[in-house]
Amino acid sequence: MTDDGGIPARLLAERRAFLGFLERRVGDRDLAEDILQESLAKAVERADSIRDEEAAVAWFYRVLRNAIIDRSRRAAVADRRLTEYAQQLEQASEPNPSHVEQVCQCVRALVDTLKPDYSMALEQVDLAGKSLADYAQEVGITANNAGVRVHRARKALRKEVLGFCRMCAEHGCVDCSCKKPRGHRP
Repeated sequence: MTDDGGIPARLLAERRAFLGFLERRVGDRDLAEDILQESLAKAVERADSIRDEEAAVAWFYRVLRNAIIDRSRRAAVADRRLTEYAQQLEQASEPNPSHVEQVCQCVRALVDTLKPDYSMALEQVDLAGKSLADYAQEVGITANNAGVRVHRARKALRKEVLGFCRMCAEHGCVDCSCKKPRGHRP
């Protein structure tokens, strides 16, 4: 190694070339930047095992290729999981219309206290019975994203219901005597 900073300095000197290499392959500058930063951190940890600075550049290109492949595999797995989740939500049984009418009024009011995206998702999918695909198309997102949004909206509503009326949340609402929430935020 040389005294001018060694392998890490050599890799940093080639940063612009590495970034261009990544950006051409992943098509996104921010993603390329993320991959480069992660790979540089790993390379610095392993720098003492490389003897030749010239070989370090070739070695680092292999590290970058492997990082692209790993990122691509993780993204594919995440996409498959989101697709499976969206399909599960789509196949879930539709609520009985009479049950929808009997939903506790405090729960209906709590839906309105959620973020507008969540409120709309619950109104459209759970209360109006719209399919995830139709809802997704209406709001301009993918069916996978719609499934995730509905899941998060349900989770947020559950938190609100638990905070507002624990008895209803735990045992069901038989006699709705809860006071209507007004912009309630626990």
